[in-house]
Amino acid sequence: MGLFFKRAAVFAAAALALVPLSLAAGAAHAETGTVRLAKQFGISYLPMTVMEELNLIEKQASAKGFALKTEWLRFTGGSGMNEALISGNLDIAAGGVGPMLTIWARTRGNLKVKGIAALNAMPLYLVSVNPNVKTIKDFTSADKIALPAVKTSIQAVTLQMAAEQAFGAGQQNKLDSLTVSMGHPDAQLTMMGGKSEVTAHFGSSPFQELELKDPRAHKVLDSYQVLGGPHTFNVIWTTEKFATENPKALAAVLAALEEANALIRKDPAAMAALWIKAEGSKMSVDEAVAIIKAPENEWTTTPKKVLSYLDYMHRAGLVGATTKDWKDIFFPAIHGAPGG
Repeated sequence: MGLFFKRAAVFAAAALALVPLSLAAGAAHAETGTVRLAKQFGISYLPMTVMEELNLIEKQASAKGFALKTEWLRFTGGSGMNEALISGNLDIAAGGVGPMLTIWARTRGNLKVKGIAALNAMPLYLVSVNPNVKTIKDFTSADKIALPAVKTSIQAVTLQMAAEQAFGAGQQNKLDSLTVSMGHPDAQLTMMGGKSEVTAHFGSSPFQELELKDPRAHKVLDSYQVLGGPHTFNVIWTTEKFATENPKALAAVLAALEEANALIRKDPAAMAALWIKAEGSKMSVDEAVAIIKAPENEWTTTPKKVLSYLDYMHRAGLVGATTKDWKDIFFPAIHGAPGG
């Protein structure tokens, strides 16, 4: 446990650096007693589930000498989370890099939303049940591609990047007309049901692995191929106001996230069983463990290739701002992450 508390101290110091001197005294009295967090569906949110089920945020706060409660919400996409964050109904959102970069760019002059940390690095698979679709060039108007949110989800952005690579400059939107917004559970059921025009699903774990167990399904695209290597899939983000007014709470959240990832790496079977029970999943522990331990999946808070996504999104007009330094996109508490 010493490592957790040592990292927590580093996070606390970094988070405190966010507070302007003129606000320091007031911010000390403004710390929230409850943090409202949101997550989405899938095993990629395992660190959040571990934090929730084992009360790790409350535990880390208690270790620092203060009480902190949590409220957990569930969304099917990052755009809904961003709306809740902007309206003040949510403190910390969790989702793909795409929605986080979108709200970062849009709020630079007001709420100044930034990333807190990564949750993982995981590949995303575009899976199809259409035997005629071997590559994305084979999709026709008869196909529909389900993904969490058209235009803004990390899957949608990755598909545009792949389209540009496959069809040439200026062709990044070639497949947009085929995409439909759908949560992963519904997308899996719809595609595998075989009774709709949805013939493909750009999803995430464990949906993509479960789909590929069916002989009708096959992988068309891998996001690691598009990005040229491992990239961050999920991140957590918040507003500058929350980070500034709640440095102790932010430090507790980060320390809890580090602890959750360490537990996942140390005892994947126990964490798999915990996730299956919490989610009511029909997966076996062995199936979940196989995903957790897959060499391409990294349980790390270090951001990876976030700028690759931002560069494309800015060039394609999806966001109105860009930067060459990933630290501009994340709050200081994670700036010292190894390999960031």
